[in-house]
Amino acid sequence: VQRKKVILPDSAHGTNPASAALCGYSVVQIQSDERGLIDPKKLETIMDEETAAVMLTNPNTLGIFETDILKICEIVHNKGGLVYCDGANLNAVMGKTKMNRMGVDVLHFNLHKTFSTPHGGGGPGAGPIGVIEKLARFLPKPIIEHAGGKYTLNHDRPDSIGKMKAFYGNFGILVRAYTYIRSLGPEGIKRVAEMAVLNANYIKASLAEHYHLPYNGPSLHECVFNDKHQLRNKVSTMDIAKMLIDYGFHPPTVYFPLIVKGALMIEPTETESKETLDEFIKAMKQIAELAETKPEVFHDSPQMPVVSRPDETTAARNPKLRWKPTN
Repeated sequence: VQRKKVILPDSAHGTNPASAALCGYSVVQIQSDERGLIDPKKLETIMDEETAAVMLTNPNTLGIFETDILKICEIVHNKGGLVYCDGANLNAVMGKTKMNRMGVDVLHFNLHKTFSTPHGGGGPGAGPIGVIEKLARFLPKPIIEHAGGKYTLNHDRPDSIGKMKAFYGNFGILVRAYTYIRSLGPEGIKRVAEMAVLNANYIKASLAEHYHLPYNGPSLHECVFNDKHQLRNKVSTMDIAKMLIDYGFHPPTVYFPLIVKGALMIEPTETESKETLDEFIKAMKQIAELAETKPEVFHDSPQMPVVSRPDETTAARNPKLRWKPTN
């Protein structure tokens, strides 16, 4: 059977359907349920023998753990498909569990977030991929092997997909991530996950009375609010984000994931101190109060930067990467 499709939840990051399409697959979207999760019953109706894989993130882009992950993987495997996990949110669970125990077949690691490396580091990026044992023979060659105190390159891989151009990516980024992992050690890695989850839930609990939570289930490393309360006074998510700049904070991700209207995604990560979190929470509460009492001030924010509100849509769609004289 020729497998032509890849299934993704509607909460997925845009790079997931883009990657599947780039490989020639047609993308099938599955709608999240009222919990913000993949519904196994819905998945069962669209999973067939033409489907190569389900791509998901666990915890997902809402910061919620896919509680039905075992059932999801069972459904996919029963039809001969594979489960591919985007490791974007691995910092919520690393050291606590293993993806293969959930039934995941392929996992890529986002070194730029979970393992402290710069995003791309000047390029190219680096996204190591791990696979279960039965897929190992398909990995790109050569494979590095260690025997007799020596490291060798093994090109004798008849089932390999072949050698890929620069498939190791940015070697310097890999070294930095490896150093970070070794420095932390097993207990340190667990501590990272614990602090990432604790920090996100501290913010969530502190701001729940001030900002709307469209999905109010248990959160892990991030929480997603929206502007439902503030829109009553014509203050939008973008206004909130711009006002944060005047309070000295870089705005969080806005309008993503796409399944949340007016999304305000807050992911403090494990590195922020309680003092910084408290300052951020205080700023967010003051902004919520301003939205009630003086909503008109938002439309002039931010006032601190030299450039206040550039046309971001045009900049993204028609970038001008160098200055040109007008005359």
